[in-house]
Amino acid sequence: MRILVTGGSGKLGTAVVSGLAEAGHSVVNLDAVGQRGDGFVRVDLADYGQVVDAFFGIDSQHDGADAVVHLAAIPAGGLHADSATFHNNMNATFNVFQAARRAGIKKIVYASSETLLGIPFDLDPPYLPLDEKYPSRPESMYAVTKHLEEELATKLVRWDPTLSITALRFSNVMNDDDYAGFEAYQDDAALRRWNAWGYIDSRDGAQAVLRALENATVGFDRFIIAAADTVMRTPSAELAASGFPNVEVTRALDGTESLLSIEKARRLLGFEPKHSWRDAPAR
Repeated sequence: MRILVTGGSGKLGTAVVSGLAEAGHSVVNLDAVGQRGDGFVRVDLADYGQVVDAFFGIDSQHDGADAVVHLAAIPAGGLHADSATFHNNMNATFNVFQAARRAGIKKIVYASSETLLGIPFDLDPPYLPLDEKYPSRPESMYAVTKHLEEELATKLVRWDPTLSITALRFSNVMNDDDYAGFEAYQDDAALRRWNAWGYIDSRDGAQAVLRALENATVGFDRFIIAAADTVMRTPSAELAASGFPNVEVTRALDGTESLLSIEKARRLLGFEPKHSWRDAPAR
């Protein structure tokens, strides 16, 4: 496929662009920052005209695309004023979705967020392990925007039954360079209780994007994308009991398995994490 990736210069985006190219796809990175060269085009995603123009074709880069992967965004709350986060992220996502529709692109995969599970857990989640079955619980303006993006997607696929939009609710994205810092969590599990000790290796995030492009069906669906394990050496059953003593644990927990369930992504997308912080080179 020829795939347009927005935000391909970012932490996750770099891994996604590399992973898709390694899988044999032709990739064009549309971003506000990046190095001049084959495969990169500078686009202001807040400008609908630029986005729709770029989706139809860009000189020698491409003359149409089969799919869009939308990753570009202010990546978390607290980095900008709430109003800036909302307007930037919501506007960019609308522009991407609408431009794809106008250009006849029928497959969209985009970065949603684990924050829709109720993160940070100042209020307990309804149960553990967490999954996609309960309604979203945004606790920040960043998460509110992610909720509205999912709502927008559900409406667009209703209008067009041939359209596929897949929301990947990525956990905290990490690279090998980040893993040395995990030692700091081991003596105080409370440091990472805020997201139930979850994370995702950027390479496995890229794999999730690839699997969604390959296997997602028409319509809209959402998937939690996390590593198979937690950031802790402490068994997950102990973490749940100490960190969330009043929360129901719906099944037996095995070892250090993730409390962010990836069962749905495994079953429907064929996603299977291959990377763990436990295997990272010592630094």
